[in-house]
Amino acid sequence: MKNVQLNDNAVRVLERRYLARDEHGELTETPRGMFERVARTIAQPDLRYDPNADVDATAEEFFDAMAGLEFMPNSPTLMNAGRPLGQLSACFVLPVEDSMEQIFDAVKYAALIHKSGGGTGFAFSRLRPAGAAVRSTGGVASGPISFMKVFNAATEAVKQGGTRRGANMGMLRVDHPDIMDFITCKQDLSEITNFNISVALTEEFMRAVEEGRSYDLIDPHDGSVTRSQDAREVFDKIVEMAWQSGEPGIVFIDRMNRDNPVPALGSIESTNPCGEQPLLPYESCNLGSINLSLMVRAGEDGRMEVDYERLGRVVDTAVHFLDNVIEANVYPLEQIRDMTLKSRKIGLGVMGWADMLFELGISYASDEGVKLADEVMGFIHDRAWAASRALAAVRGPFPAWEQSVFAHDAQPPRNATVTTIAPTGTISIFAGASSGVEPLFALAFVRNVMDNDSLPEANRIFERELRERGLYTPALMRAVAEHGTVQGMGQLPEDLRRVFVTAHDISPEAHVRMQAAFQRHTDNAVSKTVNFTHDATRDDVRETYLLAWKLGLKGITIYRDGSRDGQVLNVGKKDQPAPAAPVAPVAPAVQPAPAPRPRPDVTMGMTEKVRIGCGNLYVTVNYDEQGICEVFTNLGRAGGCPSQSEATSRLVSTALRAGISPETLIEQLRGIRCHSTLRQKGLKVLSCPDAIGQVLEKALRMRGSIAAPESCAASPEACAPGSCAACALACARPEEGPAPQGDALCPECGSSMEHEGGCVICRKCGYSRCS
Repeated sequence: MKNVQLNDNAVRVLERRYLARDEHGELTETPRGMFERVARTIAQPDLRYDPNADVDATAEEFFDAMAGLEFMPNSPTLMNAGRPLGQLSACFVLPVEDSMEQIFDAVKYAALIHKSGGGTGFAFSRLRPAGAAVRSTGGVASGPISFMKVFNAATEAVKQGGTRRGANMGMLRVDHPDIMDFITCKQDLSEITNFNISVALTEEFMRAVEEGRSYDLIDPHDGSVTRSQDAREVFDKIVEMAWQSGEPGIVFIDRMNRDNPVPALGSIESTNPCGEQPLLPYESCNLGSINLSLMVRAGEDGRMEVDYERLGRVVDTAVHFLDNVIEANVYPLEQIRDMTLKSRKIGLGVMGWADMLFELGISYASDEGVKLADEVMGFIHDRAWAASRALAAVRGPFPAWEQSVFAHDAQPPRNATVTTIAPTGTISIFAGASSGVEPLFALAFVRNVMDNDSLPEANRIFERELRERGLYTPALMRAVAEHGTVQGMGQLPEDLRRVFVTAHDISPEAHVRMQAAFQRHTDNAVSKTVNFTHDATRDDVRETYLLAWKLGLKGITIYRDGSRDGQVLNVGKKDQPAPAAPVAPVAPAVQPAPAPRPRPDVTMGMTEKVRIGCGNLYVTVNYDEQGICEVFTNLGRAGGCPSQSEATSRLVSTALRAGISPETLIEQLRGIRCHSTLRQKGLKVLSCPDAIGQVLEKALRMRGSIAAPESCAASPEACAPGSCAACALACARPEEGPAPQGDALCPECGSSMEHEGGCVICRKCGYSRCS
């Protein structure tokens, strides 16, 4: 068995999100133990097809692929395989039928899926439009948007397996009468926060856009035409909203159904939360990704080349692994189990594509890069289908194959689909690879460390190249970290600047052409974000969408840098109203007692574990668009004084919502001492109140509301992005370096987050809005 070699950041992410813990929250598992647990569990289904199968050898093969960072399954498999929950699928699609009973059945089913660790996709296209008559009650329908809010509230209330909140995709056909309301339903970014939304565009609609004509809006209840709508007006509204906030995305729904391998089982109406996995109602899919950054070798001429022999072996192992996941899975609903077993869809994708291009000396933005994508994904696709057919020869094809497009094949496959390119935000972090087929977001950043120093941290291939050329210096790395890119740095060789490009160095057209190359060899879809600079125009977005349609994409997501300045997750300072004009003095008046505002329905926040004399104190600080609004505490072990810490947190919460500044409360809380904490050496807090004060202070700094402590010797102008030149403190900026203008900061660790794969990911701690 291979050794497990993970960098420090990978270990932190695994400890925070993946490794098993006991009832006290203490780790009971190592990264090696996690891979062993998963490998043993996923190898066991071999015995169902061969009682003499060597499951130990299979487990070792699976372990080596994961421990060697060659292949990673989706997060639920890593978290839950061999543990009581046992739910291994990343994504599901649930139907939403046009009756109150069926709508709330879907809400219930979604809650069960979110509790088990999965994400859900919904099409609301079957719901009759707002204002339509409801014969059974004599009333009128409230429409899809109102029910999306119901699903959103239910999602907010369910914590996924104790690790993450649920993510949803909400989709509506472009010919639904409520389409304009749907397109603008997230204009207020504090609404429907647990959904990504996409418009399902038909080929008829896109032809109408191209020809500048109207198209019909259809009442889904009876199929009647309600009215005609100007196609370009609708398309322009989609473009406008995407330009403003990145949503809605678009999917080309007719293309997804054209490639539906089992149309006899139903039509595809929606996808998983990031848009890459079209699924029939009640289907689930199991995803995994190959690390392309490792699939290279030195050729006979000394130049790096794709190692197709190694890649082929990993593809075979991955298809075997993912097919076994279908058997080992504990499904949250019987309907999902039945549908999944009928089609046995798997989704094998890739990560580390940008790293592979770096290794080969090829620019992401070049024709050569697009050509290589065609070749590499074509090889993976063909090899994966061959592996699926080989499995079927032993285990039998998927049960619905006679109703599928494979009905006349001499050797039908084991799986109805085999390839999907998913975002790999968290798994790529501990694999040490770039995410999915995305370009790198930044070549380097500054990470602050405990000894009052800040270290530039760079992409490993970029740093190696600099060292081999004798170009590496700490000053250069800090300069790259400050800019995130080497473009414009004339002191570096032209060939290096050509190869080491980042997301914003690449034109939108080049983004789309790269996605199209991967889509040509992908059964399902490709999750990718086209990154625009802040000064991109609406016409730029419009042309990108039209190009995506013409090049055969199944969907596309865009994000314009800094376009979500007002989003809930954005923790930057907001403009304050100008002070009122001075007035003449008046006699003192009795001041009314401040009253706390109501607790908001939706909050965001962070939880930090703090070691105190009584054990572990978990301090949660939550905020809404008006600022920090509440604090919760929980003692991880019995003992201590939980009533006092609860009383403190309640009073602090009341004071915050009454308008008392957090800085004032921090000043009062910090420094309070407790004998049970003081008598233990090495602890960094003095008491529960002191711990609350410290976490409050950290939350403020993460949100950019306060600067570095007074001990900072430098002026604000002397602070480099991400750290202070004098003391290496955060100085009201995230630890990871410069946040792109207007982008959100991670609500858990305060680092800048990246828009990729149709979602948002923090590459420091692994937080994701979608998984």
